[in-house]
Amino acid sequence: MAKWGEGDPRWIVEDRPDATNVNNWHWSEKNASSWSKDKLKSLMEGLVLSKKGLGTVTLKTLSKCEGEATANNRKGKLIFFYEWVLTIDWVAELEDPDAEECKGTLEIPNLSEENEPSDVDVNVSVSAGGSFGEQVKTYLRTEGTTIIRDKLACYLTSLREEYAQDLILPTTHSAKTASTQSKTATTTCTPKTADNSVNSAISPLSSMQLKSQQPTASDTKDLSLRQTFKCRVQELYNVFTIPEMVTAFTRNSVTMEVAEGGKFELFGGNVLGIFETFEPNKLIVQKWRFKTWPDGLYSTVRLDFAEKEDCTELTLTQANIPVSDYERTREGWNTYYWESIKRTFGFGATLM
Repeated sequence: MAKWGEGDPRWIVEDRPDATNVNNWHWSEKNASSWSKDKLKSLMEGLVLSKKGLGTVTLKTLSKCEGEATANNRKGKLIFFYEWVLTIDWVAELEDPDAEECKGTLEIPNLSEENEPSDVDVNVSVSAGGSFGEQVKTYLRTEGTTIIRDKLACYLTSLREEYAQDLILPTTHSAKTASTQSKTATTTCTPKTADNSVNSAISPLSSMQLKSQQPTASDTKDLSLRQTFKCRVQELYNVFTIPEMVTAFTRNSVTMEVAEGGKFELFGGNVLGIFETFEPNKLIVQKWRFKTWPDGLYSTVRLDFAEKEDCTELTLTQANIPVSDYERTREGWNTYYWESIKRTFGFGATLM
């Protein structure tokens, strides 16, 4: 694939600062088991589930957490393997004054990459509570299970975020970029990978090139694209709002102030803009431009997120694109956003 504004870089091998695993081409693996155990414990222990008219159920202890997790990087793509069996002790406090003490366990036997969190089994058993215990069991099997599965989805999101940073390594170019950037109040991230097929660093253009490529504001077009990703909506939303994840899929330095009115610079400063609106897991609106556009000329980008049964659908609309840059912009979204996001985080794989 060609860089955004450059020729095909796939035949260029960029040196790593430490001469290790050039362009992240070789398989690298990191043990995520210890981190996962701590994360699952923090998500489960102390979780309170409540239902009006019934009472509250508190998950007290993660009494069993057996399994393993690994994060792998191959050709710039992150691949995760994990398999866990969990047992959690719970205690209920019921609103009925005549209720007996209710307690029991939850067993999750199949938390693995082969199962989507919404398909993970949550088996409920009651050790004390009589008829009241059966009421709690029914609640935990239905509404309670939904909440627990959401927490397991949070584990997977956090796993990807944590190891997207650790497994993606900086290139010589990114290291130099990082050393020359001045410190600001915004979050600045430099890449830890350089997958040749999607590396989006834009080399400086000559003044003659800039002049010849600079569009005018007289003629503009609007763009509309729709794409599906095999992940939960929160995971995809995080890709656009967590600087480390943006750095991972853009493969270049990123400066982001993630707030309404906050500025951003992506792809080594080739793309820049301002965040206008956020609705968590639903909507992001930006003022967006290439650095080669005339001063003050911005397009408006709107990203609408919608979670479907087996995927998340993302609809992009972009208004006020100079006609001369319309095709470049359209191809850029497809290549340097959609394809790179799927490749980096595994969001193109079929959900089981």
